[in-house]
Amino acid sequence: MAAIYEIFGTDAHKMTLALMEAARVAERIPAGAPVALKPNLVLAGSPEDGATTHPGVISGCVEYLRANGVEDISVIESAWVGAKTEEAAAKSGCAQVCRRYGVPFFDLKRDKTRTVETPLRPMEICCRALDAGFLIDLPVLKGHCQTAMTCALKNCKGCIPDREKRRFHTEGLMEPIAALAAVLRPALTIVDSICGDLNFEEGGNPVQTNHMFLGWDPVRVDAYGCQLLGLSLEDVPYIGLAERWGAGSARVELSDIVRLNEPREGAGYPAAAGLVKELTRNVRPDSACSACYAALVRGLYLLREEGVSVPGEIAIGQGWRGKEFSGPGIGTCCAMAREYVPGCPPKAKAVADFLRKC
Repeated sequence: MAAIYEIFGTDAHKMTLALMEAARVAERIPAGAPVALKPNLVLAGSPEDGATTHPGVISGCVEYLRANGVEDISVIESAWVGAKTEEAAAKSGCAQVCRRYGVPFFDLKRDKTRTVETPLRPMEICCRALDAGFLIDLPVLKGHCQTAMTCALKNCKGCIPDREKRRFHTEGLMEPIAALAAVLRPALTIVDSICGDLNFEEGGNPVQTNHMFLGWDPVRVDAYGCQLLGLSLEDVPYIGLAERWGAGSARVELSDIVRLNEPREGAGYPAAAGLVKELTRNVRPDSACSACYAALVRGLYLLREEGVSVPGEIAIGQGWRGKEFSGPGIGTCCAMAREYVPGCPPKAKAVADFLRKC
């Protein structure tokens, strides 16, 4: 069976249907199994900004599943720390799709959890994700301020409570993401790569590639995502760790790819430009949460667009709690810095205004 199916176009609904039909997904779903769809609704943003899953991906899944006799369908997700999942669902169009098709939406921030043994340590995971008879991961392929790329494996981070997300950041993200992959492996991954932001997880600079792909192995899906973004597996260490811990294979051969059509339009995937690395060269992160770090990167990007440079080092992250720092600090955790911008997380504009004054 082919590892990855891919399609080009702009209609997420039709593209999703075509991918699922080509891969004969219905044949792999156990009879009577409840199906949970896990999109990327990291924050309240429009899919056209390159951060969240297009609603057509969700509607395409629902129509395909119902046409093949699956009725027990739900959508599950939790936004990143500091954001409200319901607002993210509404802004992305996911909530409207759920209402139209009568599919329940569950905010995993309110879900019960179970502690599961992983290769790293015991980990709290949301029950609705663990109990899904057939979990379908619907990530966006995009860049990330701290992990270089986010796709299938990192999207599963939305299946843990906020307290566990914070702990992931204190542990450096790479190992806990891989450990989660070893115990919560989606049955199917459908990647929305129509216009992902190739630098920032929270969007704002979408790149129109008009592309989607489907795979059964989330590790292989991520390895293919690396190839598309011009990254090596060494650039995204959690992929190799996940493979080592038995979550899947990171090997992608040309023969693994089944292309359903040929690209007609779109900018393609430019090689990683290193913009985030350039912007954060003076940043001293210590266990920084994604939302706070993203606000800093976006603030630095806004200043860069204005032609404003920020000299000196900047502190950010939970590891700075209670520690003095001679330069500016970002977020409430850095309250002991010489000056700091409050917030958990602060807004990008507030960060830019603060750094401009500094």
